[in-house]
Amino acid sequence: MRALLTSSGIKNSSIHDALVDLLGKPIAESNALFIPTAIYPFPGGPGMAWRAISGEGPSPLCGLGWKSLGVLELTALPSIEEAAWVPTVQAADALLVWGGDPLFLANWMRRSGLTGLLPTLRSEAVYVGVSAGSMAVASTFVETYREPPRGNDGPLRSEDIVFATPQGDVDRILVTGQGAGLVDFAVIPHLEHPDHPDASLANAERWAARIPAPTYAIDDETAIKVVDGAAQVVSEGQWKLFQP
Repeated sequence: MRALLTSSGIKNSSIHDALVDLLGKPIAESNALFIPTAIYPFPGGPGMAWRAISGEGPSPLCGLGWKSLGVLELTALPSIEEAAWVPTVQAADALLVWGGDPLFLANWMRRSGLTGLLPTLRSEAVYVGVSAGSMAVASTFVETYREPPRGNDGPLRSEDIVFATPQGDVDRILVTGQGAGLVDFAVIPHLEHPDHPDASLANAERWAARIPAPTYAIDDETAIKVVDGAAQVVSEGQWKLFQP
């Protein structure tokens, strides 16, 4: 399937136009499924999921004017017969995968069966990732945590690391996770964002050094458009490609 991997959703007209081009038709004629799963490990996750679904989130995604919009909760899928949800995914024009914890998301993508389903979907279907949703489709991704991540499926590896920021050094746990392998590169979102000082350009280079694949560090005004495996940067902001 095609992909549009963003840092913070459809933030500008260039990213919006890229989405319409990938869909091959207007958003108003397209059916979408929204996946909020990644947000739940965060305090206030249920409220943040609702704001995203209702179109009141920090960036528009669900509120773009889709023909129809459904919610696909990955944690529920292992207890549901595949015949009840797989045809809905197969019929969707777009899967909208929200941000949050990429390790948690990648684990539930595997446990739900979505990881195995993605390569079989129609070539016209579009995977739209936001932050963690963009990170989790790589074969390997890296994320920082303040505390060791919880869950049944641990990371491939983790290490303590110190990042320099304008406010002083910050201690983080740098975790390497296994993603869905839908694309052959990795994404580091929120480049140079004031709320993500560990994702400055200098720090992103240290993240990328742990990833054995090309890695795009992108800000919130940038997206990566993928068609037939070929990646194209769509940006009204700042980005950097790191080679392994």
